[in-house]
Amino acid sequence: MKAWVNLPRGIKIIIRPKIEQYDLNNTQAKLIKKLNHIQATIGVIGLGYVGLPLSLRFNAAGYDVIGFDTDPSKTHQLNSGISYISHIDSCRVQQAINNGFTATTNFARIKEVDGIILCVPTPLDSNREPDLSFVIQTTESICPNLKEGQVISLESTTYPGTTEEELYPRISASGLTVGEQIFLVYSPEREDPGNLDFEARKIPKICGGYTERCLEVGIALYEKTIDAVVPVSSVKVAEMTKLLENIYRAVNIGMVNEMKVVADRMGINIHEVIEAAKTKPFGFTPFYPGPGLGGHCIPIDPFYLSWKAKKCGVDTRFIELAGEVNTAMPNWVVEKLSQGLERFDKTLAGAKVLILGIAYKKNIDDMRESPAVAIMALLENAGAEIAYCDPYVPVFPHLRNHYFDLATLQITQQNLEQFDAVLIATDHDCFDYRMIQNHAKLIVDTRGRYAKFQTDIIIHA
Repeated sequence: MKAWVNLPRGIKIIIRPKIEQYDLNNTQAKLIKKLNHIQATIGVIGLGYVGLPLSLRFNAAGYDVIGFDTDPSKTHQLNSGISYISHIDSCRVQQAINNGFTATTNFARIKEVDGIILCVPTPLDSNREPDLSFVIQTTESICPNLKEGQVISLESTTYPGTTEEELYPRISASGLTVGEQIFLVYSPEREDPGNLDFEARKIPKICGGYTERCLEVGIALYEKTIDAVVPVSSVKVAEMTKLLENIYRAVNIGMVNEMKVVADRMGINIHEVIEAAKTKPFGFTPFYPGPGLGGHCIPIDPFYLSWKAKKCGVDTRFIELAGEVNTAMPNWVVEKLSQGLERFDKTLAGAKVLILGIAYKKNIDDMRESPAVAIMALLENAGAEIAYCDPYVPVFPHLRNHYFDLATLQITQQNLEQFDAVLIATDHDCFDYRMIQNHAKLIVDTRGRYAKFQTDIIIHA
């Protein structure tokens, strides 16, 4: 029996009677009881921007948590009480350590946990097609250590069918029956790094089960840790929900980026237009233009859906067009910079350009798919001499596709004056924008920090 209760904004959460009233098999009943009584041990695989905050949240809710990662430097730092993610304070990690959290590279310890949550990357390969190697390798690495009475939840963003087509057969091959001896769910991550208004506990959790019994266990896995659990009818629905959320943003950002280009040609300030439009109390949600899309999900998810859709004989023309617009933004920004330099009888070749902010969004250190990196590559290829300032990224990291032998510069009057142009790629709040305006020779603003200023030295891109 299920009862539903209405929550704000139409969210629904399932309410279950006491476990003794449920017709459950023994394995399922025991696992749900352990989860409900917070006597279970939770294993989180992948201790990055999704896995680490989730681990801390489960630990804060009272569960014993083991964090798994293949990077020994990460596990060593965490076991020393040190956070390597800028918006997660080390004191939270130390508190978790004091409460029993531990990190390890030893995947044999999977046999110690009751709940297994996979938070591993799902990037694109060189052909812009889904790369599920991390998901598949992780699943295969844990299978030898699975035991009866565990629940496995995949949180990585992926295309509909992944849980059924990739995880289910590998887990079944271990000899355990999914839905009776072991339980499989998909529950997409919904992290917004750096957004203090939405910590993990407050973000409703979508959950789909491979079977009805799996769903019941999945709800029990999350309901003591997350304020609202939102069950759906299948893992495919949960997988598609995540794609819809992110593609919704990608398409709308693509639209407003195209509007930016049109407005620029017409001599119209797109930011003023957006501010005026958002006064409409219905039928409009503001989205803001930028130098392109960044982060792990939003630039990648359209490709996951379009790839899967093609397998089903469907072309996602609208979604792909938005992707083309967003992908073209770094080129448009560089063209605007080139036009600005022409005012000073300079070209990109030989120009000294300072990039402000190279993380994909402000006030965090996440570099995944950052459009700033694409801009830097275009400038270097054009012969420009580039440098960057980003206090969240002290040294440029080794990324999959790009690397620059650079470290962050400090913003000082002397440093600003030695560059031909300053390009704001990511508008961290810590930058002194007044000083930048006073001492930069040319500013290319891709984020609207100077939207209200119309001067000869500011280029709105």
